[in-house]
Amino acid sequence: MGDVKLIGAFARPFYFRVKWALKYKGVEFEIFEEDLMNKSPILLQYNPVHKKVPVLVHRGKPIAESRVILDYIEETWQDPPLLPEDPLERATTKFWAHFVDVEITQNNSILAMAAGTHH
Repeated sequence: MGDVKLIGAFARPFYFRVKWALKYKGVEFEIFEEDLMNKSPILLQYNPVHKKVPVLVHRGKPIAESRVILDYIEETWQDPPLLPEDPLERATTKFWAHFVDVEITQNNSILAMAAGTHH
């Protein structure tokens, strides 16, 4: 353990997407749960630009942004593949992943504004 760390926060869909990909690939990893109202020094160290989760730390090097992390996971641990081999099926999967990303982002922004927590 210790070679792969995942910094995330409970109930964050982009964090769960990365967590599930690592589990699907059979990668052993350590989880660091964040309190996003009181960000830890580890999060600020590994993602000083956006200060957001998820962050994957592999061999001491951080990778931020869930889509970038998923690409990294796919390129680093190739079996089993995350996406279908067929180009049309892969494109369809990417379409729906993008659709979900947009819906989550829009719905989270709407909920945050309604709660008065949007910055």
